[in-house]
Amino acid sequence: MNRQDLLARLIAQAEDAGGDFVTLRAVVEEASELGATRVLARMGLDDANAHEDLAELRELLAAWRDAKRSAWRAAVDWVVRGVLALLLFAIAVRLGLGDLVR
Repeated sequence: MNRQDLLARLIAQAEDAGGDFVTLRAVVEEASELGATRVLARMGLDDANAHEDLAELRELLAAWRDAKRSAWRAAVDWVVRGVLALLLFAIAVRLGLGDLVR
């Protein structure tokens, strides 16, 4: 018996029995499971390798985030170094040490 048949039987049982708590809970659980299975199938993640695929995607995403963070840090470092170099140059010119810079 597949999940759709089981869900249909549970719904029929809920209609006949008046919908006690256990039956309604089973209906909700089976409907949720069936919906999740359909979503995974539509996304192409219903095979045996899906767990490994998701693990690889998580690793790739983590690597991308690390690379992005490193790139931003490097850019900020270069900007800070440039500002400090300009500041030192301005101080040297202000102190009359412009001839040493040239």
